[in-house]
Amino acid sequence: MAADWLGSLVSINCGPTLGVYQGEVVSVDQSSQTISLRQPFHNGVKCPVPEVTFSAIDIKELKILDITIGNARNSSSASTKVSSAPVVVPKGDPRSAANLNSPQNCSKSQGERHVDIPGQPKGFRRRHNSWSSSSKGANQATPKKNGVKNGQMKPRDDECFGEATDDGVDTDFDFEGNLALFDKAAVFSEIDISERRNGARSRGTPLDQTPTRYRHDENILEAKPVVYRQITVPQPGAKEYCTDSGLVVPSISYELHQRLLSIAERHGLSLERRVEMTGVCATQMALTLLGGPNRFTPKNLHQRPTVALLCGPHVQGAQGISCGRHLANHEVEVVMFLPNFVKMLDCVTSEVTLFNKTSGKQVSSIKDLPDTPVDLIINCLDCHENTFLMDQPWYRAAADWANQNRAPVLSLDPPGSGQGQAVEAKWSLSLCLPFSLAEGAGRVYLCDIGIPRQVFKEVGIKYICPFGCKFVIPLHSA
Repeated sequence: MAADWLGSLVSINCGPTLGVYQGEVVSVDQSSQTISLRQPFHNGVKCPVPEVTFSAIDIKELKILDITIGNARNSSSASTKVSSAPVVVPKGDPRSAANLNSPQNCSKSQGERHVDIPGQPKGFRRRHNSWSSSSKGANQATPKKNGVKNGQMKPRDDECFGEATDDGVDTDFDFEGNLALFDKAAVFSEIDISERRNGARSRGTPLDQTPTRYRHDENILEAKPVVYRQITVPQPGAKEYCTDSGLVVPSISYELHQRLLSIAERHGLSLERRVEMTGVCATQMALTLLGGPNRFTPKNLHQRPTVALLCGPHVQGAQGISCGRHLANHEVEVVMFLPNFVKMLDCVTSEVTLFNKTSGKQVSSIKDLPDTPVDLIINCLDCHENTFLMDQPWYRAAADWANQNRAPVLSLDPPGSGQGQAVEAKWSLSLCLPFSLAEGAGRVYLCDIGIPRQVFKEVGIKYICPFGCKFVIPLHSA
């Protein structure tokens, strides 16, 4: 019985691991349950060995592709001969292996034809690429980089592309002529009609038509026009500033500023709370100026920045001392200069007491300040009320030291342009609403100290917070 199938062409599916084999049956051993194929193909590729033997336990499925004519005479009725070309089967896909031997897959498809090879069984046919044969002349090799060696084609190239074919078309493709046959207007008209039927916005339609579908970056609600002048004051100063987003921030006079702070203090925003809030905002800005997260890392403990604080015996000095306390808590080397006075404000005294609990250093003489440039100087020498302090020897000595030191200067709560500044600053930090600052104030920043909107309204200021998600924002001259 087994000898009747010798010479037949079969397809053996060995599962996703071994793949699919095709070949001519040369022996069937019933005792050892093995079958051998001659000139086998593995997953559509010819095997390098002339014969392969399979065990019954490895065979998942066996199909008869072709029966020899000699064996067909012995059968009661001749079977129909089915030609099967070796097709590349993806390894590990049993569904592709099952569809491999169907007559539809083995038939001749458009764009490729099968050529019989002498010396091989008639059921095996070689796939021929029609594109390569139509674009190349007879006996002409492929234009691949490694296709020709010493004037001769490699065996694989010869097997795939070396068939004698008809001469290809020598004339170049007429791009302009074929482009002229394309009716662009008619095609886009059909596209527009199709998009209108589908409810989408068509090309070239007016933008006032409301689309039924929106993109991810389109707003469903119509945006209202942006009002950039959201803060109005009864007595505007000489300058106007604007934020990065374009909001206008007017300057105010010293009298309006004092009236605003007085009403805020009456409603519970005490001087101590205001000093603490100013110190925190100034600390955030100073830490950013010193390098921020790039400088303050555990690996940079050997490069701790040094900050010099120049403070006077007034509220602005208390704000600076509060900033120095927070900087010292953030591992910054702080040297605070404060002249000796017999009696100082209570807010200054309390801030000095807290500062002395940190690692910061307090000095009362200019000689004790660092001789080398520091990383940052915070100037809190100026007072809004007492201008006579500028004539004091300690003030002039501290201002001269700051101007001779090459470190950049941050001026905290500086006075208006009507009052001179002995220390030229690179940055200035104003509170709630800025004064009209002089050119020597440098770049102006504004900090939020927590004054409610109703307090602004009581002094006649229409106020909408310009800070957004921050407590310190930069201002630009309008």
